[in-house]
Amino acid sequence: MSHSLALHRDLEAFVRRDDAGRGRFELLVRGARCAGCISKIEKAVRALPGVEAARLNLTTGKLSVELAGKISDPGRVLETVEDLGYRACLFDPAEAEAAQDKEGKELALALGVAGFGAGNVMMFTVPAWAGLFGQELTPATLTLMYWMAAIVATPCALFAGRPFFRSAWASLRRGKANMDVPISIGVILTLIVSFSETLLGGKHAYFDAAVTLLFLLLIGRYLDHRLRAGARSAARDLLALQAPIAMRLTDGVEQGVPVADIRVGDLLAVTPGERIPVDGLVEQGASELDNALITGETALAPVAAGARLHAGALNLSGRLVMRATARSEDSTLAAIARLMEAGAQARSTYVRLADKAAALYVPVVHTAAALTFVGGWALGLGPREALLRAAAVLIVTCPCALGLAVPAVQIAASSRLFRRGVLVKSGAALERLAEADHVVFDKTGVLTQGRPALIDAPAHLVAQAAPLARASRHPLARALAAEAGAGPVAQDCVETAGQGVEGVIDGRRARLGRAAFVGVQAGDVRETELWFGFENNVKIRFAFEDRPRADARDTITKLRALGLSVEILSGDVEGPVRDVAREVGVSDWRAGLMPVEKAAAIDALKAQGRKVLMVGDGLNDAAALSKAHASMAPGAAVDAAQNAADLVFTGDELGAVVESIETAREARRRALENFGFSALYNLVATPAAMFGLVNPFVAALAMSGSSIVVLLNAARPRLRSFNR
Repeated sequence: MSHSLALHRDLEAFVRRDDAGRGRFELLVRGARCAGCISKIEKAVRALPGVEAARLNLTTGKLSVELAGKISDPGRVLETVEDLGYRACLFDPAEAEAAQDKEGKELALALGVAGFGAGNVMMFTVPAWAGLFGQELTPATLTLMYWMAAIVATPCALFAGRPFFRSAWASLRRGKANMDVPISIGVILTLIVSFSETLLGGKHAYFDAAVTLLFLLLIGRYLDHRLRAGARSAARDLLALQAPIAMRLTDGVEQGVPVADIRVGDLLAVTPGERIPVDGLVEQGASELDNALITGETALAPVAAGARLHAGALNLSGRLVMRATARSEDSTLAAIARLMEAGAQARSTYVRLADKAAALYVPVVHTAAALTFVGGWALGLGPREALLRAAAVLIVTCPCALGLAVPAVQIAASSRLFRRGVLVKSGAALERLAEADHVVFDKTGVLTQGRPALIDAPAHLVAQAAPLARASRHPLARALAAEAGAGPVAQDCVETAGQGVEGVIDGRRARLGRAAFVGVQAGDVRETELWFGFENNVKIRFAFEDRPRADARDTITKLRALGLSVEILSGDVEGPVRDVAREVGVSDWRAGLMPVEKAAAIDALKAQGRKVLMVGDGLNDAAALSKAHASMAPGAAVDAAQNAADLVFTGDELGAVVESIETAREARRRALENFGFSALYNLVATPAAMFGLVNPFVAALAMSGSSIVVLLNAARPRLRSFNR
């Protein structure tokens, strides 16, 4: 009984279904190597009854399948994948990681063996090839050299070729043909022809070609593996920050349990200094959180009963009792990690073009090789020479370079941006970003810092409140203390999380914090505020405002240098928008816009033929972000804005927008370079092989070299950057 049939009855237990009956489950697929594999697997799975969508992530090996209803059969998906010649099982992150590590070790070992064989077989074949330059060996010596080469090359080729042979055999056993089939045929055919030539006393054998082909192919495959490992590690490093253990409350008793065992509705205790284990709501307690890991925002967030908590946030000041609203795999951190996964997984226009080209490869190339053999024999070349030419055609036309042309670029670009603090949701987003010619910014939280600064406060009042402000970690208190400068700190200070700080200044008790905490009936105010007052005395209000980001003006200048025009669309009132626009150097701005008006403005720009990049962070920006040609949101943006955006950037630097555009344009150039190189290579190499101008050894060098060129072109550092 096959593995898939053995699990057939149990797979339903691993499907997560919603109230409507729609389900989702994941498989780990092994053996998928290129864009053609992705296309074949996804197409076959989507054709199954009840399957709404299927997406294979080549980076992680995860096949995500969405089922329409309970009538769908998840077991059929597993059977279908295996029938295509790939190994599949239920997705387990630990097992996937182990499989990827095992694959890396196997590739490294195979590469070492192939390198040893390629280096040593040259000792015997170089003297034979030297005969081309008038230094002919005697027939007996030539035959001896070929036999020595066979002794070295054959075991090395058979061992190093195992990754290709296994994949090809699994595919052929099910009546399919993947990209490893022609590679395996080319290697085996080269060995057979070489033995035949040696036995018959021929002048040319190609043992060196067989092992060198594998050596160069394995270099390309190992580099590809390392690129994907880099993309995986970025998301894995993020998930490693999630708390491994959570303290679950059962009948008032705390018990440590793995975070993976937490269920929705569980009560959890989080003490100061610990990270929030899963998303949830505060049931009891008050504290302040550092959400920098999640949003990039450095301001502390006060929380109390009813407040929403995100996994990964750091609890700073008070013990919290929270109720879990999501499991660990559905947490905020997990969602961010899935953004990286989606960036490597989603396919763009260029990838779809590569898929179509790769799908034509097997029938076209095998037909060309067959015609080369038959035509050469018919024209009087003899079966041996015709077979050599056919082998050269199979080797030289391997589409590895074409299959890697775009994915390698997108993975490298997405990983590079991730390490710059930018999450890319799809390769198509990079393509659209590269086409942008007009940038629209929201003001608040995008062009501004998102950190308040004190405004319009007399120095003597600031000095009165400063001793309490210096005793608090609250960002507004810090802004007040920074304005006052160094000085004394109040005595007997007690800070109430989320409310304010109380202490004694010159023998008088005073409070600094929220209006109600100080004893003031709060009114409707637009600015962020703090209240200060001595006990039984007049209360003082301090107002704060958001100032432009430090690099906002420089970012605008760099965007114009890249050829983009810039505009501000804000829902704020006219005065603050005008001031910020003047300070950052933008003359084209509009204020007081409702969400519908922002979206309409984007539509109007599109109607003029502009390709708009929208950068926004609020609920009022979500519609405009969705309408734009490309869109970005800061990490501190609301969920709706982040979901609508193509890219999400963390941190305080607006220069991430410039970096993203530069990287997207560079990725587009490199993808087109790879396409052009692959097309030119095949245009030259195929006829050369068919007409006997390229022997199997040279074909091996050319084909493997083309893959390496594509990978190195994708991974090479950028030559220039406005940020340097």
